[in-house]
Formats: sequence, structure tokens, C-alpha cells
Amino acid sequence: MEEVKALEENMEVVKSLEVQVEDLQAEVLRLQHQQQKNQKDMMFDFRGPMQDALSYLLHQEGGTREEVLSRLKEQVEAMEEDLKRQTHMNRIHLSSCSSQMLESGGSRLLQQLSISGHCPELMFQVQFGLSEVKEDQRSERRIRDLNVVMDTSDLHSLSDFLSCVEESGDILLLFRTLRTFSMRCDERQRTFQHFQDKYPSAVRLPAGCGSEVMTLNHPQLPGCVLVLHWSFDVSREGGVTPKMDLLTKIPEKALQLFSPQTVGGATEAFQSLLRILGPEAAIESIIRAVSLSS
Repeated sequence: MEEVKALEENMEVVKSLEVQVEDLQAEVLRLQHQQQKNQKDMMFDFRGPMQDALSYLLHQEGGTREEVLSRLKEQVEAMEEDLKRQTHMNRIHLSSCSSQMLESGGSRLLQQLSISGHCPELMFQVQFGLSEVKEDQRSERRIRDLNVVMDTSDLHSLSDFLSCVEESGDILLLFRTLRTFSMRCDERQRTFQHFQDKYPSAVRLPAGCGSEVMTLNHPQLPGCVLVLHWSFDVSREGGVTPKMDLLTKIPEKALQLFSPQTVGGATEAFQSLLRILGPEAAIESIIRAVSLSS
């Protein structure tokens, strides 16, 4: 009796599973039909405006369909070449751009735009609203609700500037400053890499050549380290100013052999060299002064 009862229970479970499978199959079939319908609707919606635009161009410019398409292809290729030149000059590479129409009626238009890219190692995402008001033959565009998201280790240098740009909505100032900031970072990276290649036994880059810190280690004075910190101050107006400090790291026992003025004077001397010689020559002078070049 128990075996018969267990068999009946198993049969009920099997029937229940079969019903669920049939329901799932019906749902999959319904979704497939819906997907096919959506694809047809998208093709119809896309084909209609494109055909209207092509018909308009044929009427305006004259010529056959093939001639108009050839001219359009040439214009697109010219625009792509211009974009490459602008990207090379501005150092700003856009990876994605999307827009959404929020309001369209009468003389007022409102779009929501999102732009992502990098410059060159500086990742950014910019979102803003673009409003356009038309009056007679004139139109006025304004940027509103600007939001900037950055992915960089130097974000602390840019925080005040980004807050100011988001308040003012000055997107041109944003990209000009990002370009300048990126160029200054490249200069620092090339300088760090140059000295590490030239003095491999003395120069260390604890976080890589893209970081803010370079250390100078004397091979005969273990524990005595000169730390060069190279950062940037970015003003609210977009000015990018390098800031370099030379710090000393000397064990307490070694400090007893030097006067405080001698240790503290290294920082002041380096600042004087910076003003007179510039970054690379000042760093080179420090390396030679502490006999690291040998």
C-alpha cells in the first residue's frame, strides 16, 4: 500500500511539472512573437523617416538616388576625418554619446545628453540637459543640470573646479581644463620615467610612473630617503598649476648628526632651484648634489 501511495504522489508531481513546462513553453512562444513584432515596428519606424529624408535630399539637391548616397558618404567620411584631427589635437576621446528628447513643443526643446570618454588616462562621464528656445529667426541654447563623474586618483585636485563647472554649466571650460590637466600629467609621467631609466639604482616610483611620488634613495645611506611629491592645483577658473615639494625621511639616529637648519634647508633649496631651473633641471641638480649620480 505504501508503494502504491508513493507512486501516486510521484505521478501527481510529474503532472504538475508537465503543466509548468507547458506554461513556460507558451510564455516563450508569446515572447518570441512579441520580439518579432517589435523588430518589425522598429524597422518600420526607422525606414519611414530615412525614406522621407532621402526623398527630401533627392528633391533638394537633384540627381539620382545613387548620386545623393555617394555625396552623403563623402560628407560622412570627411566628418570622420575631421573628428580624428580634432581628437588628436584636443586629446579627448569620446567612447559613447546618447541623447533623449524630454520636451518638444512649440518654440522650446529640451534634451538630456550623456557623454563618456577619456583624456588620455583620465576617464570621465558628463551628463547635462540642453534647452533650446526659438524666437523669430533666432535660437538660444543653454546647458542645465550639468553633472561630471571622474575616475582618477587626482580627483582631490579637481574637486573644487568640478563643483564650479557644475554650477556654471561651462562645458567648454571643462574640456579645455581636462586637456591641460592631462598634458601636465603626461609631462610628470615622462619626467619620472626618464629619471628612473637614468638612475635605476637610486630612483624609485612606489606607485608607478603615473603617480605623484618619486623617491631618491642613497645606496650608501640606507633609510635616508628624499621624497618628491608632484601634484597640481586646479583653480575654480580652470588654471592648472604644478606643485612640487621635496620631503626628507631620515632615521632619528641620523638626524642627530645634522642640524635642523640643514635638514629643513633641503626643501627651501629645492624650491629655489625650481624657480630658477624648472622641474627637470631642479631634480637633476638634487640627484647630483647628494652624489646619487655615481
